[in-house]
Amino acid sequence: MSKFEGTVDSIVFRNDVNGWTVASVRLDGSRGSISAVGVMPFLSAGEHAIFDGELTEHRDYGQQIKVSGYETTRPETKSGVEKFLGSGLVKGVGPATAKQIVAYFGARALDVLESEPERLTEVPGIGPKRAAMIAESFAVQNGMRNTLIFLQEYGLSPALSMKVYRAFGDSTERVLRDNPYRLVDEIQGVGFRTADDIAMRMGFGRESEFRIRSGIKFALSEAANAMGHMYLPMERLAAQAVELLGADRALVDRELRALILENQLIAERVREDDAVYLPRYHRAETETSRLLLRQLKSIRPSRIPEGDLAEMIAEYERSEGVELCDQQREAALAAAREGICIITGGPGTGKTTSINLIIRLLRRMGEVELCAPTGRAAKRMSEATGCPARTIHRLLEYTGEGQGFQRDADNPLDADIVIVDEMSMVDIFLMHSLLEALRPGTRLILVGDADQLPSVGAGNVLRDLIAAEAVRVVRLTEIFRQAGQSQIVVNAHRINRGEYPVIRSRETDFFLERKETPAQAAESVVALVRTRLPNYLGLDVLRDIQVMAPMKRGEIGVYSLNALLQEALNPPKPDVPELPHGQAVFRRGDKVMQVRNNYDLEWRRDGEDGQGVFNGDIGYIIAVDRRERALTVEFDDGRVADYDETLLDDLELAYCMSVHKSQGSEFDAVVLPLISGPPMLLTRNLLYTAVTRAKRLVVIVGRESCVRQMVDNNHILRRWSALDWRLENMR
Repeated sequence: MSKFEGTVDSIVFRNDVNGWTVASVRLDGSRGSISAVGVMPFLSAGEHAIFDGELTEHRDYGQQIKVSGYETTRPETKSGVEKFLGSGLVKGVGPATAKQIVAYFGARALDVLESEPERLTEVPGIGPKRAAMIAESFAVQNGMRNTLIFLQEYGLSPALSMKVYRAFGDSTERVLRDNPYRLVDEIQGVGFRTADDIAMRMGFGRESEFRIRSGIKFALSEAANAMGHMYLPMERLAAQAVELLGADRALVDRELRALILENQLIAERVREDDAVYLPRYHRAETETSRLLLRQLKSIRPSRIPEGDLAEMIAEYERSEGVELCDQQREAALAAAREGICIITGGPGTGKTTSINLIIRLLRRMGEVELCAPTGRAAKRMSEATGCPARTIHRLLEYTGEGQGFQRDADNPLDADIVIVDEMSMVDIFLMHSLLEALRPGTRLILVGDADQLPSVGAGNVLRDLIAAEAVRVVRLTEIFRQAGQSQIVVNAHRINRGEYPVIRSRETDFFLERKETPAQAAESVVALVRTRLPNYLGLDVLRDIQVMAPMKRGEIGVYSLNALLQEALNPPKPDVPELPHGQAVFRRGDKVMQVRNNYDLEWRRDGEDGQGVFNGDIGYIIAVDRRERALTVEFDDGRVADYDETLLDDLELAYCMSVHKSQGSEFDAVVLPLISGPPMLLTRNLLYTAVTRAKRLVVIVGRESCVRQMVDNNHILRRWSALDWRLENMR
């Protein structure tokens, strides 16, 4: 980074929502002007500023200073003060009024506005009412500016400073001087280490009560966000907090007990563990257990006679030309008799046929709703059943972070039967919201593959429900003849049983391209995606082929492969606009993924408007606005959403994705580079999940020894959850 010093001539553009600004600046010692671009929400014409940034060459706008931070001094000359006041920041003051004020007070005009604003009435044409409006607006802008300067002194970027100011307003400095660790709890994007650094610079001690308590809660929060844990055993939590804080164990134990006594954390004996929860996680788990058991008790037995059920199943076989196995008949009968049941099985075992049969049977009992956790999964469900399916969020009518789901206990769903597909992806919070929205007596059919990776969000819902044996579980294990002809299906089941996949080089839909080094594997992946697979199977490069990687970093990790694939599939061109952001460059035509839930982001689709874009949603950049630093993304299901500068962190390139992010999706071809990696990542169920995402072709690029190591590694990282324990103890 370099420093650039000069006077602001004018503000060319400013986005009032996120503070993104384009300013024309006359650098000291230079006769001409240059553009400075970045988040500078309170920069004004006439100010003298020092910019931290780098000199870049923009394709359309020439040389620019890309600003990462800045500091300003008040204008001291009459012309500078006039520009500053007339810039539009102060309500009620335009260029003409600014000229009048400066003509009367001279270069001291800003001092008068700050300390003697009542004197504005001395200026001809400014009455008491207008003077009060100008004074109030100046005071607000001054407060915001001073807050920004205060935050930047402690290392917060202008963009993050805007978030903090929106949360705390004029109280920001007081709040942070009292307890800077509030940033961790209340501002998305601020981690413990950032708040800790601010606190240390403010003079807080390493043994501060605020610090120790924040570190404990952060350790628990990270366990949930990064690993999916609902709770941590007290001993493990204390040890992780000690490591994070570098603090004495006795001090951590003392503050941990205090947090529990004050109900800021919840402690409960779970099996052999002293479990410690964040309150919202404890509430979600206990309420989910209670609601599930209540729902189970509310469902009345089916009024359809057994003979009629048997005849309906036989009629389904005749009309559809299928021969059901005993397990599929059992699943259909369980759905009709039990009211709540789980149907689980791997690929090729007839889950979709079972869903179609259940729909046929249960339509005699009332209104059937179909749903899935993601847009892609819901679309697949619709295509497979011929019936409309929605995301769970849309089914529950999500309308934004402030209001949440419109369907709840007070406004339940109008459905008699709800069928949920891809249940392995459903986390504890979504399950709780779904159960809360069911009216008494509504049947619930949960379908999924319990051997896949668990949900990205916290909890282990599907596996816990199966383990608890609180509801009927039907396991589909028989592979149907047509599915058995697919080496993908055969190998998926072999992997799941701990057997090595059968790998042939030709005439199969599952093969290994042997490569020994990461560089060779990366080169082969690019060639496969760019030309070989599209030519071989006639596939759409972006929509039909998906590269997956077990790791994010490294030569064949998600980040590196995304850069290589973007360069190969969507390289820079003079007529293709692009937008650099962080370490990435977003370009029109890029394949991207939403990487966190944003319940408030507005979207539009064929005259319909809505809110909510969710972790794992895949889309394509259809427009780039470089001036406003904004993108427009069209998702697979047709939703179109706009992303301004503050939302770009929610997007990542998706030419390659992690296996975890692929859940709920299906692709014609999956390319999976496997050379080596840590055993905790290269596991059997990760390989199984990756393989089951493919419909027509799996290509593993790398070493057969790595594939065998993954099959042998049946380590499933434990998720600390207690939904099964609660169901067992509440019955």
